[in-house]
Amino acid sequence: EHHYYNYSDVKLSTGKYQYRLKKFDFNGNFEYHTLNTPSDVIIGTPNVAELYQNYPNPSNPTSKVDFQIPNSSKVSLKVYDISGEEVASLIDKDLEGGFYTVEFNGSNLASGVYFYRLIVSANDGNSFNKTMKLILVK
Repeated sequence: EHHYYNYSDVKLSTGKYQYRLKKFDFNGNFEYHTLNTPSDVIIGTPNVAELYQNYPNPSNPTSKVDFQIPNSSKVSLKVYDISGEEVASLIDKDLEGGFYTVEFNGSNLASGVYFYRLIVSANDGNSFNKTMKLILVK
């Protein structure tokens, strides 16, 4: 009996991946099957910079922030309180193009609304910045 399988692998880093299927028979025997073509799945760098909504939101007290950058860039990701005062610096360094996840720990902050801002200054002169809201509930 033929079966068709579908699998989604999310949040992969840039690189080359190989997949195979492990089939179990009813008697416990198993067999590996490689994918047809292509056997290598290549994940490249993103085409554009983007900042995504943190999760979970609201958070208690930790949250994750995903972003992507298309090429080598100076990256700054900071958290601000409602008055615009910086309360945390999550990243402030040069990064290669790719997909990233950063953890924010708000255990030392009061419950409330905060904002996180990504500023990307690419080596080719392009720039990107975006600010999003984060809710901290304790």
